[in-house]
Amino acid sequence: MEPEEISSHVLNKLLKAGADDVIVSVSKQESSQIKYSNNLINTTKTWEKIDLGIFMALKKKIVLTNIKEFSLSAADDIVNKLLKFVKSASPNSEYAGIAKGPFSYKEVENGYDKKIVSLGDKSIDYVEKAINKALESGAKRTAGVFENSVTNVSLLTSNNIKATDKGTHSYFSIRAFNSKDASGQKVGFSRILNLLDVEKLAEEAALISKQSLNPEHGKFGKFDVVFEPLPFANIIDNLGMAMSAFSVEAGLSCLKNMIGKQVANKKITIIDDGTLKNGFGSSKFDAEGVPTQKNIMVGKGILKTYLHNTSTAKRFNTKTTANAGLLSPGPTNLIVKKGSFSKQELFEQVKNGLYITNIWYTRFQNYNTGDFSTIPRDGIFMIKNGRIGQPIKGIRISENILNLLKNAAAIGNKPERVIGWEVETPVVTPAVLVKDVNITRPVD
Repeated sequence: MEPEEISSHVLNKLLKAGADDVIVSVSKQESSQIKYSNNLINTTKTWEKIDLGIFMALKKKIVLTNIKEFSLSAADDIVNKLLKFVKSASPNSEYAGIAKGPFSYKEVENGYDKKIVSLGDKSIDYVEKAINKALESGAKRTAGVFENSVTNVSLLTSNNIKATDKGTHSYFSIRAFNSKDASGQKVGFSRILNLLDVEKLAEEAALISKQSLNPEHGKFGKFDVVFEPLPFANIIDNLGMAMSAFSVEAGLSCLKNMIGKQVANKKITIIDDGTLKNGFGSSKFDAEGVPTQKNIMVGKGILKTYLHNTSTAKRFNTKTTANAGLLSPGPTNLIVKKGSFSKQELFEQVKNGLYITNIWYTRFQNYNTGDFSTIPRDGIFMIKNGRIGQPIKGIRISENILNLLKNAAAIGNKPERVIGWEVETPVVTPAVLVKDVNITRPVD
């Protein structure tokens, strides 16, 4: 039995049993992955995944589950277990329902590419070209991953919503090495294969690696820092989680009671756009079936809204931002509006500072205040009188995310597309100059 047929069966059975709200979604994904290290391809694999998710609300009691076996008997078994479990669940007095349809939808521009669908073994060629380009550009060895996927999603709800969407995704990551302490990393993504330039990413990673040879131990204190798009995207990704109304209500956000207040320098505008052309997180609709949209989250430094689903929007006396997940709202594509400065012009504004090309292990000591620390990795460089100087190592950033954003002094003019292990939400951002960043000693 097809998953879509099971969706309809599950929906009808739950409604007959008295459910107030039901959402049934089916996601079919075909994926491929190539991992490489030491300039050689280590593993290639392909897999298919089908997931049927069920959301049910009955008298404000909420339950969720997934179906892995697609048969009528398995579906009936799951439904019976759900109805049994919901009797013992505690009601959520804050729950305020799901969206009511029907809606009309627009296709995501540059969201589907037949070349990714038919890529197959040709994906190896892209990896080999990237490795060769990195070696030509001065790297000694390389490591990374190339992933591609084709996804089909269908959605059915108890509020007259029936929707489908399809998309392709391509992601490439490369780390180039010249020694144990000299490395550089670049990542990129695209929904259209020809728009992902893996050789350019490889060349840039190799250049960072080559420049970062023989690093010295860094000094500690306050420094002006030019952040590459990769590390700044990491910071924006964490801010995106704080923008969720769920995080605000749960006491896990530094943005509580901050609507209409300054949370960043007036030069900073941050947009969440679920309709973004070639956006990795773009889709026709959110998890409730609401058509995705463009939301100005931070406008000239002022927080404009939180991310909402239908239920949180009602509690906050506003409208959904079309960011529903089945449990909590979340960002789609976070965009930092570009500025007017070239990267060199950002460097020229720094007399004595740092150039940071990557960070990892970003951890919050206090989500409610925004205090965090993170470790710069790969190429880290001193900036002296506007010029990149001595590579360094052994430093940590210990900061407050709101203070850091308020100290953003200049915004670059060339955005890059970032997603990866340390950046779960797709982010589009240029390089950014931040004043007075607190640099401390790493924990041994």
